Amino acid sequence: MRFFVMGGTGFVGTALLCHLVQAGHEVAALVRSAAGEKTLPPGVAAVAGNPLEPGGWQEPAAAADVLVNLVGRPIFARWTPTVRREILETRVRSTRMAVAALARRAPGAGGTLINANAVGWYRGGSDEILAEDAPPGDGFLAEVARSWQAEAEKARDHGTRVVVTRFGTVLGPGGGALDRLLPPFRFGLGGRLGSGRQWFSWIHVADLARAVTFLAERKDLEGPVNLAAPNPVRNAEFTRALARVLHRPALLPVPAPLLRLLLGEVAEVILRGERVVPKRLLEAGFEFRFPTVEAALRDILGG
Repeated sequence: MRFFVMGGTGFVGTALLCHLVQAGHEVAALVRSAAGEKTLPPGVAAVAGNPLEPGGWQEPAAAADVLVNLVGRPIFARWTPTVRREILETRVRSTRMAVAALARRAPGAGGTLINANAVGWYRGGSDEILAEDAPPGDGFLAEVARSWQAEAEKARDHGTRVVVTRFGTVLGPGGGALDRLLPPFRFGLGGRLGSGRQWFSWIHVADLARAVTFLAERKDLEGPVNLAAPNPVRNAEFTRALARVLHRPALLPVPAPLLRLLLGEVAEVILRGERVVPKRLLEAGFEFRFPTVEAALRDILGG
């Protein structure tokens, strides 16, 4: 299949591009600059353009069998008015540009849009098991997720199959959440966050890349799909697993008030958590290579 990937130069995007090339697919990725082109894995064609603006890049995007959109400003920063606007606009506007590209396809040409989203869609903070049919929550991230999904669904008006992938926290080497967590844990300064009872929905980046490919090939699947491992854990359990793999203690919890002081509003996302399960993936027969968090961490960290 021919894939066109927006947001392919980031942590998740790079892993996806490598997987697609290794699987024998024809892959192109949108890059903003020559510097971005140099970061692409071998075998990936670079297409220059801005994912937030219309341009010539939309023609090769429309010609692909599958358009994957991963664009979005990271959420882990203090949510100033500027950051809030960028979190929302990068997601919604890039999706709008993706849909506009797909509108160029000939009537009946079909095609697939796989658009990123997040488990922030759900109402967290409880032990409720959240599958794809659970209602949306409230708050800033839920509002972003709703707007993001609504924009992607407009591609259906052009005869495109739309898959909305709600990501859990992505774990992998060389980026993502682990990059922030590893330094204190390696020095024996790690610990649970707040009470540690909040749920942590996660996925190994290799399973995420495999799941995106699986969804591209399964033409019968559309709509929301949770990209999270089948065994979410509480924060305290994740902390113990990470400490075991690193052979370090995890004795210094970060109290909730301190976390709020350090991170502002984003601390509430960490302290609330969601217990998300990949119901639709499992029902479709997808098999996770890393279904447990300790297995994932040992693969990533070599523990």
